[in-house]
Amino acid sequence: MPAQDTSVTIIGASGALGFGLALRLGAAGVDVTIGSRDAGRAREAAYRAHALVPDARFAGLENAVAGAANELVVLCVPFRNHSETLTNLRGALRAGQLVIDTTVPLAAAVSGKATRMLGVWQGSAAQQAQEMVDDGVTVIAALHTVSAATLGKLDRKLDEDVLICGDRRPDKQRVATLIDRIAGLRSVDCGRLEMARITESLTALLIAVNARHKTHAGIRITALPETLW
Repeated sequence: MPAQDTSVTIIGASGALGFGLALRLGAAGVDVTIGSRDAGRAREAAYRAHALVPDARFAGLENAVAGAANELVVLCVPFRNHSETLTNLRGALRAGQLVIDTTVPLAAAVSGKATRMLGVWQGSAAQQAQEMVDDGVTVIAALHTVSAATLGKLDRKLDEDVLICGDRRPDKQRVATLIDRIAGLRSVDCGRLEMARITESLTALLIAVNARHKTHAGIRITALPETLW
């Protein structure tokens, strides 16, 4: 496995998924920079995170500044804000950075049902992101099936897989090394970035399952070898 990254930026960490991820990574010893369109809102989210995980290091910055701060950048925004956020990050990101895209094109973005998907011309939100980022920036798709509600409650035990898609295995390994620092999560290589159209759609499936069974189910892939990376 590659050396562990000690810091990460989370764009959209004022939202449920991003904030929960910030808490878990902060608790795991990762320095977290929270990005928001409004610097004041980012600082407020960092303050709330520090109150819950006092020993962790959180900083809150405007998106463009936050995006430039670390080699790994997690994008945790609703699909309705996806294109705008990436447009505003143009010029802030640089070659060599990895963008971990968690976005799902749910129909809820246009007042439809959260159990339905929108068609994306490029095939998936992650592929759309890859077209929009600066040259030399690589997009990895991940974290579509992890419950934001469960992530945000540090007393809740996690026990599920994170499905990772990307075009270069070393990049996916680097992302897996970060994600696997969170106890109870196991990263699984699911192939090239084009497979994100499938992993993103699992969010809609889990929303339906969770509504029916009143739970926060995750995904577990069985019969995998002990050593995945």
